[in-house]
Amino acid sequence: MAYRYDPDLEFLAKCSDDDLKDLVDCLIYDKDGKQRYTEELSNSKGYIRYNPEHSKYWKDIAAEIQCFGANSLVTIFRGGEGVLYKEVLQDVCDQLKVNYNKNSKVERIEQGLMQKILETALEEMDAKELQKLAISLGIKNTEGLTPEALFASFQTIFRLGGFKSYQLTVTIVNAILKAILGRGLTIAGNAALTKIMSILTGPIGWAITGLWTAVDIAGPAYRVTIPSVMHIAVLRKKCC
Repeated sequence: MAYRYDPDLEFLAKCSDDDLKDLVDCLIYDKDGKQRYTEELSNSKGYIRYNPEHSKYWKDIAAEIQCFGANSLVTIFRGGEGVLYKEVLQDVCDQLKVNYNKNSKVERIEQGLMQKILETALEEMDAKELQKLAISLGIKNTEGLTPEALFASFQTIFRLGGFKSYQLTVTIVNAILKAILGRGLTIAGNAALTKIMSILTGPIGWAITGLWTAVDIAGPAYRVTIPSVMHIAVLRKKCC
């Protein structure tokens, strides 16, 4: 396992030990808390020397993501190097039927992934849930709000960035990880996130269940790459 220079993962160098803990756990442990048979991170020199100071071996963490996203035989011929993160992200989007432009920046593709999951979740929500969600995000004039209108508001929030964009991303990812790994984000303890999380956790959990069932059958690599991409999306919002 060797890190391949990747401009879309270099930002991990800015993340704290606490920021990286969830990602490390995702790469090493499965949903039952057992060590993955295919993981190599826990045997890396960086992990052995520095754990739990994850920021000191971020390149090993990045290399593990690259290798999980690559064909193992091809990785051997590359001298232990995997594929670039953008390829991993695009593969995840293909599996989850997300429309994206291959020429777009990874931030835009990650945003499209979050929007796809959110859109699916909104379809599961009734009028009262939609109204509560809108109010919690500071959206006014919620009377008679439709899923389409709310989704348009979410798109605006994502585009504008800032805390509300981060808030939505954390909420979506936290719900997804709870549904597929049985554990959420430890960095999601901010009181300002609690209300929106309580509204969205159920619908997003239902929305991802159907998608995950198909992916789970597709192969063990996706059980790692999908939650890893979710973690990366949150960290990019927080640390960049």
